[in-house]
Amino acid sequence: MLVLAGIAVIVAGFLLRFNPLLVVAVSALVTGLAAGIDPLAILAAFGKAFNTNRYVSAIYIVLPVIALLERYGLQERARGAIAGLRGATVGRLLLGYLLFRQITSALGLTSIAGPAQSVRPLVAPMAEAAAERQGVPPGGDAIPALAAATDNIGLFFGEDIFIAIGSILLMKGVLEGYGIVIQPLHLSLWAIPTAIAALLIHGGRLLWLDRRLARAA
Repeated sequence: MLVLAGIAVIVAGFLLRFNPLLVVAVSALVTGLAAGIDPLAILAAFGKAFNTNRYVSAIYIVLPVIALLERYGLQERARGAIAGLRGATVGRLLLGYLLFRQITSALGLTSIAGPAQSVRPLVAPMAEAAAERQGVPPGGDAIPALAAATDNIGLFFGEDIFIAIGSILLMKGVLEGYGIVIQPLHLSLWAIPTAIAALLIHGGRLLWLDRRLARAA
């Protein structure tokens, strides 16, 4: 029964709103000690789990790095870079990012960009700088929201082209449950027309935004 003490630790920790990672770690420690496992063996198990699944903890390293870069002027440099490019518009910039996001997602590289990694520190400030050159008043959430939406669209409609993505495997499993046997490659190939349609539709919206801003200028 003492082995179940770890569950009590989790319940109490969540009720008291402690850090979830700390609660889970303490719960595992309590469970191991209650089961009579040597503390060094418990520590070794923690180390093995971290080493095996260290990609999960990579975000805890990436986010502080991005925060430091922002503190030392990453967004300002991004704005300055786009401000120095003649002919750069918010629509063209986000269209290029959409194409980049779709291609990399189709290759399975879904984590090299995203709201935290690229949109907030780079893409959104660059889009805002381009929009200000087109006469959009500074401030507001419209341009950053459009940058985030572009990232989501590129990822959502690009990742299904990758044969080993979770959504493809999920669809394969669901269809097989109904007696429909289909290969993941076929599902990936049928995702290509949808991705092209998403590129054309959202890309058209972005270019139409440029036309509206040009008329209003």
